[in-house]
Amino acid sequence: MTDAPIRQLITRSADETRALGAGLGRLLRPGDVVLLHGDLGSGKTTLTQGIAQGLGVADEVQSPTFTLVGEHSGETANGAPLTLYHLDLYRLPGPEELESFGYDEYLAPRAGVTVIEWPERAAGWLPEAYLLVRLEHFGGDARRLTFTAQPPHGPAARLVAELASAPVPATEPD
Repeated sequence: MTDAPIRQLITRSADETRALGAGLGRLLRPGDVVLLHGDLGSGKTTLTQGIAQGLGVADEVQSPTFTLVGEHSGETANGAPLTLYHLDLYRLPGPEELESFGYDEYLAPRAGVTVIEWPERAAGWLPEAYLLVRLEHFGGDARRLTFTAQPPHGPAARLVAELASAPVPATEPD
């Protein structure tokens, strides 16, 4: 059995993190789910803003403070309309509250892409397949982003492979 495909990149500024997110956004297709894991201030919302840019979202993307979910109209790289579902579970009282807003519908979005910040707050309520992005402070304004497909050879493996072969505005860690 082969390990999960992994790609690690370093961004040196918020602008680089957004640009990396935009590159990822251009690779996403309806049905893709991206989970963002990292401490406060690690760049999850900044990366999401870049993903939104890559998906052609015109409105400003911020963490949904009181609603848990933000919905934004965008389009795929080939111009097909889609919706970006941006979930921020930081203020979720507990995983039992997930049913109150239809969380499971966002785990397999047919007409959109879902990005979830703080997925660990959902406990075991994770989608069957997703791209996990771990964001870590790497000194100063730098961030280390680790991209892993779950399951290892599921649909998100294509994203890790495409990130590995596409030019991205970030550097490999030393």
